[in-house]
Amino acid sequence: MNAVREKKLTNMRASTADEAIRLVPFRPLNLEQAIEFIADDEFVEVTPKYLRLRKKTLQANKRKKSSFATVEES
Repeated sequence: MNAVREKKLTNMRASTADEAIRLVPFRPLNLEQAIEFIADDEFVEVTPKYLRLRKKTLQANKRKKSSFATVEES
């Protein structure tokens, strides 16, 4: 806080706060596309209704530890 500057008397928010995050739309994949798309730390789950991409280690904190261990071994 700067005592020399006077307080702004507007009730407007910053213009950057109102910007929405733009997400890439979902793109359905077939089995071959999903297998080509995955990284080394991911699986393709195949069920009768769905194909899902997921991480091998589901807990984020354990993923960080395992990726750090593989970097050290290299």
